[in-house]
Amino acid sequence: MSITRIFLIRHGATVLTAEDRFAGATDVELSDEGRGQVSRLAERLSLIPVDAVYASPLGRTMETARILASPHNIGVQAREGLREISHGHWEQLTRQEVEDKYPAEAAAWDQDPYTFAPEGGESGLEVTARALPALLDIVKRHQGKPVIVVSHKATIRLLLSSLLGFDPRRYRDNLDQDPAALNIVDFKDPVRARLMLFNDSSHYSESGLAIPDIASACLSKWWGGH
Repeated sequence: MSITRIFLIRHGATVLTAEDRFAGATDVELSDEGRGQVSRLAERLSLIPVDAVYASPLGRTMETARILASPHNIGVQAREGLREISHGHWEQLTRQEVEDKYPAEAAAWDQDPYTFAPEGGESGLEVTARALPALLDIVKRHQGKPVIVVSHKATIRLLLSSLLGFDPRRYRDNLDQDPAALNIVDFKDPVRARLMLFNDSSHYSESGLAIPDIASACLSKWWGGH
């Protein structure tokens, strides 16, 4: 069985991470802490025979991807569809500032972040509509190969919600993504995916977890063909 393994990775910590500001469309750099997180993840993945590395075109994701690609001596391919959600006129504000300045929008977003978008921004639905085709195109291009894909917190949670059939209106409540978090998704084909590892940051420490094997047990007929 030919399985396409996607290492779906959030970028490392940025200079705004600690301030908890909305910075989806804002192009911020990795912090020194973030570079350290990603370097440890790069070491963890260094022996994987990676076929390609893709990333959102923003600076923090491209730098993360270049660090991850370095041990494999391959370039990074930017994909617009992998960008983070744009928060419109909320960009660079703290959550408290948004609640104080735009209380009606903040309440609507808390109620349903999938269909609501602040002025000038994107809804979760709009992000899914561009990110999911981008990811599935990557899967089609690299069938049976391991691929690194670097994206962002909201985008990754929306992708996983779509792939696994979760209620996307609750992606902020039910799913999280730490900086430089590693997720592994195995695709039998572009419409059948299995989550093998989620939001793992064990590489923060020196003794990180081993990469899980591709699933061999038959949990359903469509996966194992039995």
